[in-house]
Amino acid sequence: MMHMQRLSQLAADLKQIHNVSAEIHLVAGAVLRTILDQADAMDADLLVMGARGEDYLIHLLLGTTAERLLRRTLRPVLMVKQTSHEPCRRVLVPMDFSPWSATALKLASMVAPRAELVLLHAFEAPFESRLQFAGVDEETINGYRMAAREESLMQLEAVAANAGLRPDVVRICVHHGDASRVILTQEQELDCDLIVMGKHGQGVTEELLLGSVTKHILSESACDVLVANHPAPQP
Repeated sequence: MMHMQRLSQLAADLKQIHNVSAEIHLVAGAVLRTILDQADAMDADLLVMGARGEDYLIHLLLGTTAERLLRRTLRPVLMVKQTSHEPCRRVLVPMDFSPWSATALKLASMVAPRAELVLLHAFEAPFESRLQFAGVDEETINGYRMAAREESLMQLEAVAANAGLRPDVVRICVHHGDASRVILTQEQELDCDLIVMGKHGQGVTEELLLGSVTKHILSESACDVLVANHPAPQP
């Protein structure tokens, strides 16, 4: 009875504050299985979860229900980490030019049509670590980095053009370094409201896996994270 009362109050608040009508379902059972079954029954377009539950630490929750849900569903999942006070102003979309990032870009355009989209690519020069291990001088490696950066910029510009994004709503960023570190740094420096990214990156095909970069961003980001769980078909 207490849970139903709290759900009813939440639905009433949503109606009053946001003019959103909400249906209430109170179901007994295993949390993960119940969520998946209900999503299938509704053919839900999006699953939304709070990053924190009552009496749960964020890492504990992400390590249980949320992460297991992401592993097992092909529906996009929004992980809410902060209280929303206004529509998204700036959305960060990490791009690795895989089918997953193509889906993430399309999803970002749909959920935040008025926001600035930041297309971000983190790069390293080809075989950079091997070159450093082999003692190749830094000037030569920097040359490879500059070439990799220019190629990444051209790829991002092509992605934006192919997606039909207007120049005034898109920002292109290319940074050298580890992808997780670059994403988290840009999230803070650009004051992003939302990160939209793929469930996996390049070279990952197993549906039940959760990419290491995605998992790290889910755990460490300050803003909300929307995970695209189904890759775009390759041409």
